[in-house]
Amino acid sequence: MQNINEIEDLIKLISKLPGLGPKSAKRIVLKLINNRDELVKPMANTLAQVYKNVIRCNSCGSLRSNKDGCLNCENTSAKFSKICVVEDIADQWSIKNANIFNGYFHILGGTISSAGQRKEDLLINSLVERVNREKIDEVILATSATVEGQTTAYYIKDSLKNTDAKVTRLAQGLPVGGEIESLDDGTLYSAFKNRSKLNPNTD
Repeated sequence: MQNINEIEDLIKLISKLPGLGPKSAKRIVLKLINNRDELVKPMANTLAQVYKNVIRCNSCGSLRSNKDGCLNCENTSAKFSKICVVEDIADQWSIKNANIFNGYFHILGGTISSAGQRKEDLLINSLVERVNREKIDEVILATSATVEGQTTAYYIKDSLKNTDAKVTRLAQGLPVGGEIESLDDGTLYSAFKNRSKLNPNTD
């Protein structure tokens, strides 16, 4: 392939997407170039609209449109007593698609100790505010079974100690080192069904 700066830049950008490397990125770029009118133009327009109109909610971390309120935390048509806390939006989508939870979601935006992530960057303070404001009975911590996920879970547990909410964590069915978005529906169901109260870290 002739080195064309615009194409090389596009290959580099696409190769940064999860699960894609330089070879896969090149195949995708060739597919796009060969279908300029069917793919490139509408995709460019759609990406521009997403960049302009879609933002992350400052309260719950979910995606929302600039034109509308947040459907996750500002939806007044439904009232729930539970909040499920996840690391990122992909985890939220996995749990919603599995139809195993009926309640609010709270997306942290990462975990403590993950690359470049500080406690202040996570939406933990707003979680505490939502728990108090919505009079939440149970906070379900659906963070991954990794060191970072465990650390984040215990930090959230400590942050919620002055609220009335029970704090539980996904239990059986969640393998050590497992990430939520990679689990099948059956495993997620088992993890939710067998969730247990999170006890203080005694280490």
